Amino acid sequence: MERRQEDANGEKLVRRWARHRRCVGLARTELRRALEGWGLTSVDDVALLVLSELLTNAVVHGRVSPGREIETRFELETGALRIRVDDACERWPSVRAQGAESGRGLPLVAALSTSWGVSNRVGVGKSVWAVLAVPAVKGEHSGTNAGVTVAAR
Repeated sequence: MERRQEDANGEKLVRRWARHRRCVGLARTELRRALEGWGLTSVDDVALLVLSELLTNAVVHGRVSPGREIETRFELETGALRIRVDDACERWPSVRAQGAESGRGLPLVAALSTSWGVSNRVGVGKSVWAVLAVPAVKGEHSGTNAGVTVAAR
């Protein structure tokens, strides 16, 4: 089940997902819509790839008890887009040697983002996040993104 939360000015979009592979495509659709609403379609290829890598890691490696959800958070900041994936697994990801079919996700995230990392979250688990540089949004001025909204769904 998906749950929504948006902030009042549309600069943040939060969703919760059941830990299932299909949530990756659904989350990509939500991010694409948010980027359209923010006037940031120029960065959608990179943003969608970063989201896919972070969320796939949470789905595949986040071994948690049934019923635990994964949360995605897309946040527009001045000159940046923060993509965050929270899960209830205590084990932090690590960059490992690349194999034929695995181990490429985090090096790809590192290459595409201005910064990325892992942090503790409130409650059980961790947050894995990446920050992408984005062009100035219409209406953006020192420290705020006034007038930026997410289109109604």
